[in-house]
Amino acid sequence: MSNDCVANSVDIICQLVYDAGKGLKGNYEMDDKDKTLYVKESLRKEQQYSAENRYTYADYASWGTEDRYELIDGIAYMMSAPSQAHQEALGALFVQLYIFLKGKPCKVFLAPFDVCLNAAGDKDDTVVQPDLIVVCDKSKLDGKRCNGAPDLTVEILSPSNRKHDTVRKLNKYFQVGVQEYWMVDPDAQTVQVCILKDGKYDIKDYSDSDIIPVHVLDGCMINMQEAQFSKKLIDYPI
Repeated sequence: MSNDCVANSVDIICQLVYDAGKGLKGNYEMDDKDKTLYVKESLRKEQQYSAENRYTYADYASWGTEDRYELIDGIAYMMSAPSQAHQEALGALFVQLYIFLKGKPCKVFLAPFDVCLNAAGDKDDTVVQPDLIVVCDKSKLDGKRCNGAPDLTVEILSPSNRKHDTVRKLNKYFQVGVQEYWMVDPDAQTVQVCILKDGKYDIKDYSDSDIIPVHVLDGCMINMQEAQFSKKLIDYPI
């Protein structure tokens, strides 16, 4: 093993992690550098599943993994790969918003695009990647992320993320003042629109055949029939 593992206080854990996982490498013989990187990556992934750990945007930005995570109050949550139904609905919504906003000051963004909800920069402990956002205040955009609440946030629900989007993120969006939040459910073929009014969310229910007004964008109407909802939503494994 490398000196990086032996020299610190977790050398026994490092050896156990390496021994347990080295079979994944097949016949390839790892050198000391490979072993160190493998151990550190294994430990890092295990730590991210622990609710005892708290992270900030600075930590999140340094992970360098292909896996996607979101931070809610410092806790890291892994995101699953989107399904076909998810992508079809998202694409249809994006196209309609993009066309409407062309030449206007507001901008629409697709995931993956970081949103630091508390506008705390590198120290922000709540970083999300909504499926779709609209931002009208250009000062919130710094070239790599949105700092603060978007005007409109849209999440496409799936079986794996339903609680995350309808409870954790709903509460955070309300707390930071997201003016309009859409929860699009391809499985149930419904849309719930949450509009911030008088200190609470006024929730309106729509079906997949409705034409829905976007309240934060005057004159914008979204035709849900173009969302091409599938009858059954399936999550593909990552």
